[in-house]
Amino acid sequence: MKDESLKLRTRVRILIGFFIAGLVLSGLTAFPLETELFFLRNTAQQILEPDNPLYLWIDRVYTGVNDMNSLHPFLAYGTDWLAFAHIVIAIVFIGPLRDPIKNIWVIHFGMIACIAIFPLAFIAGEVRGIPFYWRVIDCMFGAIGIIPLLYCDKYIRRIIKLENL
Repeated sequence: MKDESLKLRTRVRILIGFFIAGLVLSGLTAFPLETELFFLRNTAQQILEPDNPLYLWIDRVYTGVNDMNSLHPFLAYGTDWLAFAHIVIAIVFIGPLRDPIKNIWVIHFGMIACIAIFPLAFIAGEVRGIPFYWRVIDCMFGAIGIIPLLYCDKYIRRIIKLENL
């Protein structure tokens, strides 16, 4: 039983490490947003037709961010805070990385956050004029993010049973 418990703890740590890496990477990519959009727009321009809705959306977003940074750079501070929030949330997951049983609530918090992406994307996205297909892409962060957390929850519950906690 101890071997199985150790294997499960290792799996949990790997999954949490993957989740932390995703949050940190997602956060770090929010800082150079204009540069990333510049490259995305140029790539889209090479592979999509000029009247393609996806290209038109990427071009519109790049133009908006570029104009905002030129005319009102202080607004990008909001994106900096978004990036910071991703990194801070990643830090919270160090708790279950160290002691998954004691900190299972962090896994549950993450699962709730992943589910909460859906109403945010569909409600706020509609209000802000975000195309439906882009809102679906945004929802993929929650749909993909919840998968390792569901496994973590399952494995932690098995550890609790194995260790009679």
